[in-house]
Amino acid sequence: MQFLSPQPLTALAFAPFGDVLDASGAPDRLINQGLCGRHHDRAKLDFGPEGRAGISIFKAEPRRLPYLLEMVERHPEGSQAFLPMTEHPFLVIVAPDEGGVPGMPLAFLTAPGQGVNLHRGTWHGVLTPLQAPGLFAVVDRIGPTPNLEEHWFPEPFSIG
Repeated sequence: MQFLSPQPLTALAFAPFGDVLDASGAPDRLINQGLCGRHHDRAKLDFGPEGRAGISIFKAEPRRLPYLLEMVERHPEGSQAFLPMTEHPFLVIVAPDEGGVPGMPLAFLTAPGQGVNLHRGTWHGVLTPLQAPGLFAVVDRIGPTPNLEEHWFPEPFSIG
């Protein structure tokens, strides 16, 4: 079994896989009579030619570290954004595509107030909250064509 340590989630490290969603840095503009900072256009949403944006609410059971990673999945038809509805950190697992299969996974640990947007086709682990209630708003593709591929690793990874 291979062991992986999660690293802090940063925009630079996560850029090959998607966008970090947070309110870091100065806002792009002030709105609402100067009382609200707008951090504008933080994610590239992509729902393919036959899809549309949908917002769903996910309530996932919390996991514990070390976490056993046995499989990853990807969505070839659209991006997928995870917006936590609590301040609790969660684990984000991604892997580069290597000829249609996932390469070596990477694990990131979010800071409070961070979400992620996974680009279309990015291999990723399942939603992995580390504390209850595991409540997330998810913005992803709604459409008639298949949008899920799974890959099971021959040997699991231990993350933690």
